[in-house]
Amino acid sequence: MKKKIVLGVSGSISAYKAADIANQLTKLDFEVNVIMTKSATAFITPLTLQSLTKRRVHLDVMAEPDEALINHIELAKTADLFLVAPATANLIGKMANGIADDLLSTVALALHPETPKVLAPAMNTYMYENPITQKNLATLKEVGYEEILPREALLACGDYGRGALANVDTIVQHVLHVLTK
Repeated sequence: MKKKIVLGVSGSISAYKAADIANQLTKLDFEVNVIMTKSATAFITPLTLQSLTKRRVHLDVMAEPDEALINHIELAKTADLFLVAPATANLIGKMANGIADDLLSTVALALHPETPKVLAPAMNTYMYENPITQKNLATLKEVGYEEILPREALLACGDYGRGALANVDTIVQHVLHVLTK
């Protein structure tokens, strides 16, 4: 049986790289269930990710495609791994503080404590290095999240520093490592 990965995509310019992540994981024979935040859909379309994964992209916490199941609970229960790439400062802050106001943050809160959870942050250097963001990341690490560190690079805003999404291959290799532990 295929292992199931929930891939969360939040609203960063790096959201376009989620297509490559989803594509590579699908080609490695994982079932990839994508959850996008509303702001992520401004950067990349759900249809792109649906076409690559051959699966419906989940967008709305109130959408219940199967009347016999509660969608956010089913996604959380069946996940063999939860990956957010890119993870914005906003989403990291919501998750660290138990705020569940969209489908992605709701699924994050409903995950089994033993489900592997991985974040790949992507944001401006000052946002990433901000003590509040670092505190939120530390809080998530305390409850079992792993962080794939962002790269130092020239960022979309024109600044140079740490904040660029890790390379797609690094993210995929990390997922493979976690799932084969």
